[in-house]
Amino acid sequence: MFTRTEVRVYAGEKNLDRPVRWVHTGEIPDIHRFLTGQEMLLTAGLGMGQTALEQRAFIRRLADAHAAVLVVELAGRMFDAMPKAVIEEAEAAGLPLVGLADEIPFVETSAQVHEVLVGMRMKQLIAEEATSQAFMDLLLADEDYVGVVRELARRTGHAVVLEDVAHQMLAYGGATPEADEAVNGWSAHSRAIHERHHSLVAHGPDVPTASAASFREVVPCARQPVILRGESWGWLHLLHGGVQPSPAILRTLERAAAALAITLLSERESGARASQRQTALLNRLLLGDITGERFVGLGLALGQDLRGRDLIVVTACAGDGEPFKDHTLARLLHDAGWTAIVGDTGDFDMAVVGLPAPGDVAAVQTVLTDHGVRAGISRRVESAALPLALRQSRSAASVAAAAAAPEVRHFDDLGALRLLVALSEGPELRRYVEDELGPLLEHDALVKNPLLPTLRTFLDCGGNKARAADELFVQRRTLYHRLDKLSDILGLDLTRVDNQQRLQLAVRGHDLLRKPTLRRT
Repeated sequence: MFTRTEVRVYAGEKNLDRPVRWVHTGEIPDIHRFLTGQEMLLTAGLGMGQTALEQRAFIRRLADAHAAVLVVELAGRMFDAMPKAVIEEAEAAGLPLVGLADEIPFVETSAQVHEVLVGMRMKQLIAEEATSQAFMDLLLADEDYVGVVRELARRTGHAVVLEDVAHQMLAYGGATPEADEAVNGWSAHSRAIHERHHSLVAHGPDVPTASAASFREVVPCARQPVILRGESWGWLHLLHGGVQPSPAILRTLERAAAALAITLLSERESGARASQRQTALLNRLLLGDITGERFVGLGLALGQDLRGRDLIVVTACAGDGEPFKDHTLARLLHDAGWTAIVGDTGDFDMAVVGLPAPGDVAAVQTVLTDHGVRAGISRRVESAALPLALRQSRSAASVAAAAAAPEVRHFDDLGALRLLVALSEGPELRRYVEDELGPLLEHDALVKNPLLPTLRTFLDCGGNKARAADELFVQRRTLYHRLDKLSDILGLDLTRVDNQQRLQLAVRGHDLLRKPTLRRT
């Protein structure tokens, strides 16, 4: 647009990448009063003043008005050369200063700049519309959060990680060697780096909304909160490797977080995605779309006669927390001759089993245990109480899934764990664990010898130090040293029974929340 004349940058060259929102021309000293920020100002210099003092004041006023760049015509109407005072003040203020050697028609130049700006804005709007449509298509296709993470990685060209509020990684897309390194030490990245530098969140005036949670010059990553029903559910991380993403990419990150919230809300409400008839029937029961009696009636149409039987619900998961791929639960129940409606409800396999006799509950538990299945079993119920049995079974299965070795848990045997399981479905348990164990988890993320196993053993031994030392195969003075360090980190007296009780709940809750749910794309 300045091809007709020689162009020279006199000052503020490092800020030439500032966005230009509009173009103004003016020859009055108080032109700054009519600027709103990010304008290119074209002038012949008639309003800049005759003296160095006036010129410096003119430049300061433009800088304070957040002008993007000042373009001065040096064709002789006011100046033949750029005044020294103007150059010095512009450089000090960081205001880009450009000189034009010849007289040019400002009206034509303004029209050209405006045309470019409008064209750029149209491209931006088209790109944003395409991004919104892409995420909308995923939602309409009933894609889960893994699909959203994969699409975000593809659109931005950066690796993406989704984590919950307890810093547990749930999905990872767009893998790169650099991102793999961060993922391998995810707790240190998310907890020790992000949480320690939360005060350095970018909130500058020219930073878009989506980047409000990004960490500039501290973490090679931008993150956006995922808000579910007004509460923070987790974070979506964009691993950009230190190369600051463009505003368009940050807006894409923001849109992806919104799509994730919708997806997660849908999954929370339905609990599963139907793939077969029995799964679809179970989903309708989970949603409350049908009653237990209606479920039994519809089950008959699928060849499973549950009428007149005591019923239990069995919820089973594979050792890695993923749904069964070989229909293990269905096969075991079929081989044992039990009538059952079995489905894949997403995180678990679930079955409503009809019992010929009351003693068959123990038989079901024995079969599952003998085959190394992790599972939860509800109480015996009639068909009308099936919705309650569903909740009982899932609670028991959650405890079994968090166990170190495969086990089958009955709902009646959970005890106080029932409360923790109920709390784990919302943010309350995660917040409690963070409040009680946060300093310890942050410490363990940065050291080779974590202290949480020592605390867990000490609590499991009822605070008996001699027994705990034997369980850990360490000398007592070694255990005493670890316990003293734990007391310093947690700020609690570990000899007090009430502190042991609160920490026992927190450790149990932490184990419950640390189920292996990572899915990598």
